[in-house]
Amino acid sequence: MVKGERYICTECNVKLPYTDFHEHGATERNPLQRRFWGKVPVRFAFSYLYFRSRGRVQRLLHQLKYKGAKDLGEYLGQRYGSLLKEYHYQEQFDLIVPVPLHKHKLRKRGYNQSDYFARGLAETLEVPAKANVLVRTINTSTQTHKDRLNRWHNVEQVFEVTKPEEVKAKRVLIVDDVLTTGATLEACAVAVLNAGAAEVSIVTIAAA
Repeated sequence: MVKGERYICTECNVKLPYTDFHEHGATERNPLQRRFWGKVPVRFAFSYLYFRSRGRVQRLLHQLKYKGAKDLGEYLGQRYGSLLKEYHYQEQFDLIVPVPLHKHKLRKRGYNQSDYFARGLAETLEVPAKANVLVRTINTSTQTHKDRLNRWHNVEQVFEVTKPEEVKAKRVLIVDDVLTTGATLEACAVAVLNAGAAEVSIVTIAAA
């Protein structure tokens, strides 16, 4: 990288596979939005980047999750937050909540990558982010090699809202690093809605 570049060089910035889902809002032209239809009521569903196996985005996420590059998550949140703000989405959310790690995994990794992405979004959107509202009560096995049904069974009862007063009657934005089948985010959305949220939206760094 040269002077003035942060985390990602200019060449890679240009070549990253941006989704532009936010340009289509909650319409059928947004393919991520359609993936939640008939499953759980999601107001908006956006991802910043397309996930490609062995591509630039996978390498970015690997650095973020396993190599301690937590500030990269915040940087990506700031960048995507700026894009969302151009479309006035900050007016659609009252609270940002990251998908939590189980306390054992959090202790092992030392940080929650989704929390840092949430912080970046919160800074640019000027919407508060709270990481202690939603907790993962069961340390589930990895989702990586599971099909959609097994992913859902793996997470359907593992999330709990510990502070329902924080989400009651609010428009909650749930954020995560990557969306594959959507099972984890669906389970989080159900927990937040059951706790009294007015509506939920979803934003991730990447979508497969």
